[in-house]
Amino acid sequence: MPVELLLPRGSVLGWQPTEPFRPARGIVSGHAQTIFAHFARSARAPACTRERWDTPDGDFIDVDILAAPPGAPRVLILHGLEGSSRSGYVASVLRLCRARGWGAVALNLRSCSGEPNRLPAAYHAGDTRDVTFALAELQRRGEGPLLAVGFSLGASMLLTHLGDTRERSPLVAAAVVSAPFDLAAGVSAVDTGRGPTALYRRRFLRRLRKKGLAKARTHPGLLDRRRVRKARSLLEFDEAVTARLFDFTGAADYYARCSAVAALPNVRRPTLLLSAADDPLVPGRTVPVTVARANPYLELLLTDHGGHVGFVGGTMLRPRYWAEQQVVSFFAHALAASVGAAALLDVAAAAPG
Repeated sequence: MPVELLLPRGSVLGWQPTEPFRPARGIVSGHAQTIFAHFARSARAPACTRERWDTPDGDFIDVDILAAPPGAPRVLILHGLEGSSRSGYVASVLRLCRARGWGAVALNLRSCSGEPNRLPAAYHAGDTRDVTFALAELQRRGEGPLLAVGFSLGASMLLTHLGDTRERSPLVAAAVVSAPFDLAAGVSAVDTGRGPTALYRRRFLRRLRKKGLAKARTHPGLLDRRRVRKARSLLEFDEAVTARLFDFTGAADYYARCSAVAALPNVRRPTLLLSAADDPLVPGRTVPVTVARANPYLELLLTDHGGHVGFVGGTMLRPRYWAEQQVVSFFAHALAASVGAAALLDVAAAAPG
C-alpha cells in the first residue's frame, strides 16, 4: 500500500492527497529517502528579508520573511534539530508559497541562524516560546490568515503549541512532517542504530557538543564541560545539557514531559500529521494511529515509504518532494473551508430574526 489516509469519524476537513506517494526508483528504503533528500533537495529559496525579533525573555530569534500582498496567507515554517531557514525542506515550502502568492516566515530556532543566542538555553522539542511569540508578532502586524508547518523537532514544537493553546491558537490550520511523537523511543532508535543511523547520530552530536561547549565557556559553572565533551549519544547530551539548561530532572523527565503524543487529544485546529512507516529516526510503531483517529481535527497521512523528511518521488534526475506539496494542498483546502464557513456565518447573521 503506497499511502494510507487515516481519518477520524467526523473529520473536520475530509481532505484527500493530490496523489499517492510513490518513491523514486532506486530510492525506496527509509535510509535512501532520508539521505537522498538531505543532499539533493535544493536549498534555493525565493528572496527573503531577514529580521531579528527580540523576545520577551531578553533573547532573539532571526526570521527570514517572504513578502506577500496584504491579506494573503502567511505560513510559519519550523525546521528540525540543528537545521535552519536554509534547510532544503524549508526552501521547498518557500518556493511553493511564492507560487501561490502566499507569504511565509522561516523561523530560525535560537542558535541556528549562524549566531549564538544570548541566553544559556536555546531550544528543545517541547519548547513553544518562540512559536507562540512569532505567531503573536504576525498577528500584531495584521497579516493574513496564519498557517504553520513543522519538520521533525519543529513538528514536535508545533504540536505542543497546538495542544497548549487549543481553541486560542491563531492558526487556521497546521501540518507536521516526520514528527517524533515519542521522544524516548526516537532517541533510543538514533542512539542504538547502526550503519547510516550511526552517521546521523555522529552528525547531530558533533554540532550539539560544539554548541554545548560554547555555552559552557560563555556561562562558566553552568555545565560540566567534561560530560558535554564525552557525550556519545543523544541521551547523554540531553542529560548533560538539555535537562540542565531547562530545569528537567534528567533526560527521562524531559522526554516524558515533552513528547508530542500527549498534545494530540487537545488540538483544535485542522492539522495534518504526515509520517512514514520506514522512518529511521521515528520508529513506525510510535506513530499514534489510535490517538490521532480519535480527534476529528487530526488527519494522519501514513506512508509505507518516505524515510525521515524525505518523501522523494519522481526520478533521481528529476526528484519531486511529495510531502511539501501535500502540506500546501492541505493548507489550501483548509483556507477554502475557513472562507466558506465565514461566509455561512455572515449569511446567518444577516438573515432576518
